[in-house]
Amino acid sequence: MVKPVRFCTDRLLPSDQMRFQSTVRRGGATRAIMPIGKLWMNGSTLRVRFIGGTATQRAKAREQALWWTAFANLSFDFNDAPDAEIRITFDPDDGAWSYIGTDNRNIPSNQPTMNLGFMDGGTAAHEFGHAIGLAHEHQNPAGGIEWNEVTVIKSLSGPPNNWNEATIRHNVLNKYRVNQVQGTAFDPDSIMLYFFPGDWVKSGVGTHANEVLSAMDKAYVASAQAYPKSAPTVVDAVELKVNATRRTAASIGKPGEEDLYKFVVSTGGNHVIDTKGPTDVVMRLYGPNSLTDVIAEDDDSGEGSNARIAASLIPGLYYAQVRHYNRAGGKGAYTIRVRRN
Repeated sequence: MVKPVRFCTDRLLPSDQMRFQSTVRRGGATRAIMPIGKLWMNGSTLRVRFIGGTATQRAKAREQALWWTAFANLSFDFNDAPDAEIRITFDPDDGAWSYIGTDNRNIPSNQPTMNLGFMDGGTAAHEFGHAIGLAHEHQNPAGGIEWNEVTVIKSLSGPPNNWNEATIRHNVLNKYRVNQVQGTAFDPDSIMLYFFPGDWVKSGVGTHANEVLSAMDKAYVASAQAYPKSAPTVVDAVELKVNATRRTAASIGKPGEEDLYKFVVSTGGNHVIDTKGPTDVVMRLYGPNSLTDVIAEDDDSGEGSNARIAASLIPGLYYAQVRHYNRAGGKGAYTIRVRRN
């Protein structure tokens, strides 16, 4: 008898639940994907709180979380802080799931952001992959998987998953659009890819269970598209003065570079942080007094291809992160300024 297949489910914010996912299939073969806008600040320390769980379960979760930090410019602090970014339960009746990347910060602090209801093989590492921003590999728009939909729906409608059709389509059958994700093509060895039986796939060739990080998983999370260890961290942040008379000149000197700035808001109110120049940049704003609370992200709201964020800010310390839109090959000069309206 074939053992029933158990899967992780994506947990989405209400704002994402109605987001369209394409069923277009493309060929290709290389590596992992991240939904756009859900990366933590490079160099972040993410705090982790366990809610229940045995000593053995907690130890296994810690061990597999560190598989990622060996390569990504991130760290985990298992300090059980009440407001930790990642909060883990071990409910065996709730499967395995996690919110993706910075979505975790939008979940009330009295609720979990991850559940490890089963911990087969590399399940904990898979869920921590979601927590740092990775999506399911089988939903890669370059995946090329063509499903026997009737078989998939019938199989996942029964135990141990007992999903309805909408859940099955969201978590298995539908793919992201190319403009929803950043990354490369399909990696059959990624830990973000589950085992699928051959009869679920039109080719008759399913996927194998991946219980450790693949070579491409490791390379991708360390790359310029994700969390490169060569990028600046908070200690390198350039200070900006609110309402400075001159704009601060800067540049993306090499592909994948991220520039980091900090500024202090002493009087609350409406503030504008914007870039100017010929370079197509993307900006993300964090704070107050937090390296993980994302306030806003912007691409082209400024002049031309410049970024502009307008927000009502309370007193505190804020961080602005600037990168080129084209992580793989973009570079060029720009200026940046913060002003209070």
